[in-house]
Amino acid sequence: MSLKPRIDAAVSRAIAHGQGRAQGPGGEAVPQKLASALHYATTPGGARIRPTILLSVALACGDDRPDVSDAAAAALELIHCASLVHDDLPCFDDAALRRGKPSVHRAYGEPLAVLTGDSLIILAFEVLARTGTVDAARAAQLVLTLAQRTGMPGGICAGQGWESEDKIDLAAYHRSKTGALFTAATQMGAIAAGQEAEPWFELGDRIGAAFQVADDLRDALCDVSELGKPVGQDDLHGRPNAVAELGVDGAMSRLKDILGGAIASIPSCPGEAALAQMVTLTAQKIIPQAAVAAARG
Repeated sequence: MSLKPRIDAAVSRAIAHGQGRAQGPGGEAVPQKLASALHYATTPGGARIRPTILLSVALACGDDRPDVSDAAAAALELIHCASLVHDDLPCFDDAALRRGKPSVHRAYGEPLAVLTGDSLIILAFEVLARTGTVDAARAAQLVLTLAQRTGMPGGICAGQGWESEDKIDLAAYHRSKTGALFTAATQMGAIAAGQEAEPWFELGDRIGAAFQVADDLRDALCDVSELGKPVGQDDLHGRPNAVAELGVDGAMSRLKDILGGAIASIPSCPGEAALAQMVTLTAQKIIPQAAVAAARG
């Protein structure tokens, strides 16, 4: 069963709050361009990989508070979308395209793009805070976990910060820039279902590492029409890349090893088999076919 409709509905509800639409016709007036940009930045939703992992973990652990799980999934996706808006800005990647359409700063201008990313980050934590009326303990732990995986010292802000350093710690860079939100996904899924977060760290860490290698393969081998965003960015910005380090065959081998370890790291839970299947299906989605063909050729 696809979780995308559930995720899209949760994200849409969150955006409605951010736009003031949830208050009804008598609500406070809002700046319409910024309200429009919030919707633009979160749709179409792409693969929704991170919230899919989160809900899959929650379901594997029983999903006894689906409202909390939905809020966690929406909050995680809002943070991810915010990071894309900021990554595309001229001060970072200066990317013209995202998900096959003009990036937010190209469509709305740089000032509104900055505000859009900021608003999505704040909205993510508001969505989680609202779940406090359902389960205050879970809400507090979700807020803390997402904050830790978003900011410093080991969240996606730290990942972006490594690119300004003269010497990059490659493991820390990848774990922060790419891996942090995957770790958030597995841990927040467990928390939303009332389970301890720590046993789920390794699964998220390994999925994040696999996604980083797959992203390196896509950046090196795919074209802009396939990805819906600029390619060759690692080479252009002088960033570390698994393909440059290991070659296509070596990167594919590392990817397969990481994914095998990810499945083996799944904690014991009622939905363990279904979760292993989800990880396998996710792997099939993230491995670019160009890399498969190059490895075979």
